[in-house]
Amino acid sequence: MIACLTLLPFALRHLRAVEPRHWKFLLGSGLLGNLIPAFLFAYAETRLASGLAGVLNSLTALFTLLVGAVFFRQSITWMRMLGILIGIGGTCLLIFSGNGNAELDNKYYGLYIVVATICYGGSVNIIKHRLQGIKPIVMSSLALLTVGPMALAYLLTTDVATKLQHTPGAWEALLYIAVLAVFSTAVGLVLFNKLIHISTTLFASSSTYLVPIVALMWGVLDGETIQLWHYMGMVVILAGVFIVNRAR
Repeated sequence: MIACLTLLPFALRHLRAVEPRHWKFLLGSGLLGNLIPAFLFAYAETRLASGLAGVLNSLTALFTLLVGAVFFRQSITWMRMLGILIGIGGTCLLIFSGNGNAELDNKYYGLYIVVATICYGGSVNIIKHRLQGIKPIVMSSLALLTVGPMALAYLLTTDVATKLQHTPGAWEALLYIAVLAVFSTAVGLVLFNKLIHISTTLFASSSTYLVPIVALMWGVLDGETIQLWHYMGMVVILAGVFIVNRAR
């Protein structure tokens, strides 16, 4: 909702800048690229280390290619399919391997991240193949406008007001949420949509190469423990993404 309000002036200014046929694709992009993944990531990270979530996020490049091939008739070579299978194999290793009963309840939460990356892959393809002629700032603001009211409606069903009044640290948490909303969602979305416009879907989604590095750095600073099998899964996933991007 905060991200929607951030770009609301641009959305109101350009309401008539898009054709009626584009609104369903803007809604699809808003749902798949913002609203649904936001809930999936937030829920997954209640039990999953942020570093591991960041590594799983690199699957976006693989699912961008797969969704493009299945739903948008994009060509896919056997080498890229091999990369996809390797990436999925690394994901299975990262989620379902490990030792100790303490991991048993947590590892399945990685599946929420996998679903989120599938959503991202769908959103990237919608933007590239159905919204190509719309400026990134217009597209981003209107996509958030389509899902902002949904987020607000859900927010009003929660006890957020009570928590802000009585829970220690709640206002500080809200500040961090606002920072994420403004920079990682609103500004980040505009920049990412611009990248999709000037490049291919695969190249744009390959920006997820950087996410595991940043996520692991923050995770280590936050005191998260990364085990050997985690690193093995990370290497396999990144190898799959590398093959997909280098294959012709």
